[in-house]
Amino acid sequence: MSEINSILKDVRLSKVYKVKQKFEKKKIDDVRGDLIKKLNAKSWDIKKNQKIAITAGSRGISHYELLLKTIVDFVKSKGAIPFIVPAMGSHGGATAYGQEKMLKNLGIDKKTMGCEIISSMDVVKIGYAHDNLPVYIDKNAYRADGIIIFNRVKMHTSFRGKYESGLIKMISIGLGKRKGADAIHAERFEHMADNILACAKVSLEKLKIIGGVCTIENGYDEVADIFVLDKNEILQREPQILQKSKSLMPRIYLDDIDVLIVKEIGKNISGTGMDTNVIGRFHTKAASGGPNITKVGILDLSNESLGNANGVGLADFATKKLYNKINFDYTYLNALTSTEPNSIKLPMILDNDELVIKACAKTCGILDSNKIKLVIIENTKNLNELYMSKVAYDSVVEKNKVEIISNEKEISFGEDGNLIL
Repeated sequence: MSEINSILKDVRLSKVYKVKQKFEKKKIDDVRGDLIKKLNAKSWDIKKNQKIAITAGSRGISHYELLLKTIVDFVKSKGAIPFIVPAMGSHGGATAYGQEKMLKNLGIDKKTMGCEIISSMDVVKIGYAHDNLPVYIDKNAYRADGIIIFNRVKMHTSFRGKYESGLIKMISIGLGKRKGADAIHAERFEHMADNILACAKVSLEKLKIIGGVCTIENGYDEVADIFVLDKNEILQREPQILQKSKSLMPRIYLDDIDVLIVKEIGKNISGTGMDTNVIGRFHTKAASGGPNITKVGILDLSNESLGNANGVGLADFATKKLYNKINFDYTYLNALTSTEPNSIKLPMILDNDELVIKACAKTCGILDSNKIKLVIIENTKNLNELYMSKVAYDSVVEKNKVEIISNEKEISFGEDGNLIL
């Protein structure tokens, strides 16, 4: 890499400010109390000694442990026996062990929840949706006396529709495990909105679904609201909840960015490792929006992602430390299931953070480093505090929502070339 080092070593980087972005602060202070109140307001038919399945997905939901434990305790208060079912399609390498491990990395296990985590990739085919699309369900959830669907509702990274990420998707893809995810994705994301709804309607008709619990989050990664829905309310209410979620979604307050550096990607952060709605880069034709970004560099892969580097293909440059964490079986299986290999194509792999950032600066088309609109973020979920070059800050579209909170500083690196900010 000596020649590459020599090409990039003298690339100048602009100084940056640390800035704070402001989002709507609507949030629930007592998450457990609010959920208990809303659960108790429902007349759910849960009887003593019934086995009740509760879904748990692969995303890093705000207050995930607390919310899930509250649902578990509510079921126990009825004298029933709760158990948690990993509901994440093909994630975790499409293995029972991998999916259970993903939950453990998110703080969800037998000890923290006080109930069994029953992980299996075995499914039952319960019928067909339109065009002979088979509908699958996790066998343990199918055999349960009741199912409670739990998920966060938010804008999807790969398609647009009346229902995106939420309860309907959890019912159809999450509980469908690998077979269900394969079947629904087979017609690609252009048909995803129709397919998740068609399959969920079959499941809602045939399964012992009791109801659903869902949250929406504000731009500070906090729970903005909690909804407890009866089974017959899910189809009607979820689109309204999705619109509320969209109105609270965080963003970078720039329409154009020359260089975006993302310090960490991962499945716990977004289905595509980094939220496409935030970075304005999409691996499908079924979604669009966000800022126009010339070059994207990514520096690391979260441990919670278990080596699944879905989203790496949206970047131009990545580090060797990220590359060395990739589990290609997990990553490729995810892409094959979703039918979108664009999201896992490898960008240029460079030795360290310094070379990635300098490569982005060199190739962004701006010769004067002081004129590069440079933004550095922790990940696409945490956008409250980030770094901007002066020209980037000067280009902010809503000045009243962005505040400088530090003096201008040099971008520096350790002896290993890793970023120090």
